[in-house]
Amino acid sequence: MTKNNLLTLDNLSVSYGGIRAVKGISLTVPEGEIVTLIGANGAGKSTILRAIAGLTKVESGKIFYHEEDITGKSTNSIVEKGITLVPEGRRVFPDLTVLENLKIGAYLRKDNLEDDINWIYKLFPRLKERSWQMAGTLSGGEQQMLAVGRALMSKPKLIMMDEPSLGLAPIIVHDIMNIIKTVNKEGVTILLVEQNANLALKIAHYGYVCETGNITTQGTGTELLNDESVKAAYLGKSKRK
Repeated sequence: MTKNNLLTLDNLSVSYGGIRAVKGISLTVPEGEIVTLIGANGAGKSTILRAIAGLTKVESGKIFYHEEDITGKSTNSIVEKGITLVPEGRRVFPDLTVLENLKIGAYLRKDNLEDDINWIYKLFPRLKERSWQMAGTLSGGEQQMLAVGRALMSKPKLIMMDEPSLGLAPIIVHDIMNIIKTVNKEGVTILLVEQNANLALKIAHYGYVCETGNITTQGTGTELLNDESVKAAYLGKSKRK
């Protein structure tokens, strides 16, 4: 570990029902950067995020945040330390308003929320316009903005995003990627799981290729975009696998 690594996974393994989904992977997420995990469905990417968030039990290996071992800590404890997860499928509270959803993101906080709500509205003007609208009536792209905004309300140092482009129209996907870059420029470190490898690698400082629970290739975003094996597997015409 080095001091500038916000997150370090050391030989992490996770199993489901006797099947090892993550097989002794090691990776680092430097502070202030966007790091992406790309790979096909079932490669273990989401499991890695859930293990970091304390939602899935770690079989072996260690998770370090800064230089503190957080392996096996509760999800609440991990959120309090500055790590939050934007889950796949957005999972907003459909029968609550946009504002109520944002406040839920700050459920562990005891301080005043007004400045941070205004900051979220500055990042996402559409959320301000729809602050009293029920979240379930928002478009898919707006719900993704709300999911990111809700995560930001916990004042995280590290946001993990699981498939933020899933199910969105191409023009909205580009908007979401621009939002990720904006959040990163605001000083938040990002660990991004994304099947749209082409777009993910274009915004990432560094990337890892995950296949059947293993890290098979790694490099800067540019290096992986130009890697022939990555091109063949993940950067074809479909852009999604």
